Amino acid sequence: MVDANLIKELKEMREKGPGEPSGALKMYEFIKQLAEENEELKEELEDIDTIIVQQEVTDKDFKYWIKFGEGSVDYAEGASDEASVTMKASQTTWTGMSSGEIDSTSAYMSGDLVIEGNLQDAIAYGEILALAMELGADLLE
Repeated sequence: MVDANLIKELKEMREKGPGEPSGALKMYEFIKQLAEENEELKEELEDIDTIIVQQEVTDKDFKYWIKFGEGSVDYAEGASDEASVTMKASQTTWTGMSSGEIDSTSAYMSGDLVIEGNLQDAIAYGEILALAMELGADLLE
């Protein structure tokens, strides 16, 4: 079961608007917990090759990584030497993409989102993230 306090925190973050970049880690904790109980998401995570994505908030000097695969989700603050793709954007761009106000493809095409490394992994990451948010949408309403 996804932790009720975590859901409450995510709802409050959504209402308040942009906060600290570390708030993104709460979203990945939500996805991690969701993957532990949702068979569709778990199966999707079992079917893909492991993806490690390094994310950087360029104007806040904040880095974290996310690992999808092997049926689970893992994440941590800091840099990963194993990442196959690195995604860089300002806090405003990250916030806009996570809220749905900014389309990631448009951000990439305009240069607001910089992707280095395996573009296929970046696309797969986006697909997993979209599926997780779709499956968890009822919990966050």
